This record gives sequence, C-alpha cells and structure tokens, in this order.
Amino acid sequence: MSVQPLIHPQFDPIALSLGPLHIRWYGLMYLLAFLLFVMLGRHRIRTRPDLGWNRTELDDLLFYGMLGVILGGRLGYILFYKASFYLSHPLEILKVWEGGMAFHGGLLGVLFALWFFGRKTGRHFLQVGDFVAPLVPTGLAAGRIGNFINGELWGRVTTPDVPWAMLFPQAWQVDAKLLADNPALQGSAVQYLDPVSHQLLVGLPRHASQLYQFALEGLTLFVILWLFSRKPRPTGAVSGLFLIGYGSFRFIAEFAREPDDFLGLLAGHLSMGQWLSLPMVLAGVAMMVWAYRREAAPRA
Repeated sequence: MSVQPLIHPQFDPIALSLGPLHIRWYGLMYLLAFLLFVMLGRHRIRTRPDLGWNRTELDDLLFYGMLGVILGGRLGYILFYKASFYLSHPLEILKVWEGGMAFHGGLLGVLFALWFFGRKTGRHFLQVGDFVAPLVPTGLAAGRIGNFINGELWGRVTTPDVPWAMLFPQAWQVDAKLLADNPALQGSAVQYLDPVSHQLLVGLPRHASQLYQFALEGLTLFVILWLFSRKPRPTGAVSGLFLIGYGSFRFIAEFAREPDDFLGLLAGHLSMGQWLSLPMVLAGVAMMVWAYRREAAPRA
C-alpha cells in the first residue's frame, strides 16, 4: 500500500495586514531571532558574571549584529549565488522582502560587527565571539521556520513511501520540468490538490529540508553550545565549536536540500552551501586546537 506524502500547509506569508502595510512571517522570524538573542544574552550575563558583560553592551552588540546579519546576508547572497543577475538588475538588490539572504554572507557580516564592537569596548575579537556563539542557533532556527512558512528552499526529490516526504505546490513548475526531462521519475510522481488554488497538480515528493536544518543547525547546535559554554573555556574554544557544529550540520543537511537551480551541484558533486561550509569546519578545528594548546602552554 503506497503512502500519500504530506502536502505543505501553504501558509499565508503575510501574518498581519494594517491597511497598505503588510507584516510578513519572515520578518517576524527575524524579530523573534533578535528577541531570543536578548533574552538568552541577559541570562548569560546573570549566570556568568565572570564574563564581564552588562546589558548596555549586549544591546549595542545586538545593533551591530543586526546590521552585520542583514547587510552581510544580502551581499553574500548577491556575490556567492546570483552576482550576474544583480549586476544586470541592481534595483532588485533592495527587494529584501522577496528573500535572498545567505548565511555565510551573514556570518562574514557578523564577524566584522564583532571585530568592530571588540575594538570599541577593548575586548579581544574571540572573547566577543565566545559570548555570542551560543546565542546564534535559536536565530538560525527561527530563520528556517520562516523558510518553511514561505515554502521556499525545499528539499531534494525522494520516494513517495518516505513517511515524512512532502509535496510543495510552490515547486510544481520545477517538478513538471524534472518529470519532462527525467522519465525515470514518473514512478515517484504524485497527483494532489493544491490547498490554496484547489488545482489538481502533479508533483514530486521532497524532503522538508528547512525542518532538517531547523533541527540540526538550530536546536541541536543550540543545546551543544549552551551546555559547552556553561563552564569557563579557553578563549576561542566556543567560537571554534560553533564553526565546527554549524559547518558540519549544514554540510549534512545540504544532502537533502535542493541545490539552487541557477548553480546546481558544483565540482565534486557538492552544493555551494557545502563548499562554503568546509572551510568553516577546518577553521573551527584549528581554532579549538589553538585555544586548548594556548591554555596548556606554560606561562613565562
């Protein structure tokens, strides 16, 4: 007996309309991410007074971090993924509400913000990074829920008998092209009713990779970093563990995530997200080794 795949719920991307003003779920997820950052940051200030942080510094850091996330994420997406398109259509750069943010670009933006904040407050860059790292995964989790609500960044095609396989009505045109180009996929095709348009569509069951990333890069990484950072660690160790954890989880999740159609799989059959994650893991390992060797080295 065949299993009918789940159908994406087709959430309305607009959470609230106030006349001409539309508040989107994706924007609310960013707001939730910043709120969680503040709440968890204040908890760390209370429970780890040895770190020497106060609420004013946390608020200032959030401001710089927000700029780093938004500007870096947008510029990273433009440069890493669609440089030629945005060079031809520069006004499209401003349409942030239509999506198009890259985590690796956002990370570079945040790293610059941490460096700038460290210079202002007289802290070492890695001290700032160690404080921030455990606060980041919940924001990543919120972002992935935003992706799922929008029905974007869906996963790769799987077989209909996978119990958690999902049909994405937003992908029906992509699915139709895949079916036309790959007759072997006909056996996986499923006919279903679009919950919104009530049209009868034919689609391919896919992995809900947004939820995989929510579980791995969001919840699991948060638990690991939160527990690890509860005790004093060598400077740079928490930051290094973040790079290892995020890079590894993102690399794994990318096997279930559909590569960008304008890039596909690159040399070695890996996605752009995987190629960008590998240096993160290597840098994280090097950082942790350096941190623990530095602590173990005898003081002169």
